[in-house]
Amino acid sequence: MDKKNLINNLESILRTPTAPFHEYLLRKMIIDLLSDCKNTEIKSDSFGNLIVNVGPKDKKPKWIFGAHMDHPGYVKWLNDEENQIEDFKKNGDYVFLGGVPESYLRCNFPIKEFGDFAMWDLLPIKIEEDLIKSRACDDLIGCVAIVTLIQILSSENISTPFGAVFTRAEEVGFVGATELAKNWPYCDDACFVSIETSIPTGKSKVGEGPICRLGDRLTVFDHNATESILFASKESNLKIQRELLDLGACEASALSVFDIPVAGISLPLGNYHNCGGQNNIEEEFVSFSDLKILINLMQSIIKYFPLGPSSEVFKKRSRFDSKVKEHRELIKQTSNHFKKTALD
Repeated sequence: MDKKNLINNLESILRTPTAPFHEYLLRKMIIDLLSDCKNTEIKSDSFGNLIVNVGPKDKKPKWIFGAHMDHPGYVKWLNDEENQIEDFKKNGDYVFLGGVPESYLRCNFPIKEFGDFAMWDLLPIKIEEDLIKSRACDDLIGCVAIVTLIQILSSENISTPFGAVFTRAEEVGFVGATELAKNWPYCDDACFVSIETSIPTGKSKVGEGPICRLGDRLTVFDHNATESILFASKESNLKIQRELLDLGACEASALSVFDIPVAGISLPLGNYHNCGGQNNIEEEFVSFSDLKILINLMQSIIKYFPLGPSSEVFKKRSRFDSKVKEHRELIKQTSNHFKKTALD
């Protein structure tokens, strides 16, 4: 992996402002970063979600990696008497959109305006040793990971196609993902993999590898897809974690409602939605090494499962069959006792 190119992607994407429904600047940046990629088709759906296909066109992509282009922020809101907006969400002409506790919004932290939207006036990007700090790691880091993946594999003339989607308005209830699912541009068995940044739960920690997400607050994810991700990480000797991550929800849940197979991989995130200690607004942060592993993991998934998710349970089945063989004599010896008490 070209570290210089990865840092360029981080700088380009994290310095681009965004907010719910105002993802157009970031969308253009992603298009620009992918403009020189070979064997790559870039298009948009009617809602403005960005859809990218990489690899041979005569094959159907079975893995679709997705990230959202927005981050909680302030937007100009038209007067609407039906939507009674709480005062603590207002800041001049702007209204805050996204999941942030009231106590943080009442602290009147300075904002930086970008025309019709604004963000908290925090650092766009700062790399300190292994930490990437930014006003918007969620989910611009996911965008960085997928853009880098596309750049790497598009240059290798790959034989296995894959898809990527960059969605709008996730922070207000998966609006972009829902619109994408309604007009799903891929085959029915193509698996959507949410590439996110999330609050670590259980034993998971920042810097200990990306997390294979078993599910979120709303649902559990596809078993075969999850097993495939875990298998790919093991075969590639990649350090990852495994957790439910039920302190939040992601776009995978929204797409699963439409019977689309889903899975999730998340980078452990610090200061989720810029919520630091003692109601302070601070930069979010993720691990640089976790990000590199995530990109390698996506490559491994495509490599080991070119036809999409597959049940790896059969690889472990012999372990259980051996126990049956080991106790065959005992099973035989006790079978008569069960025959005597057989149900009619």
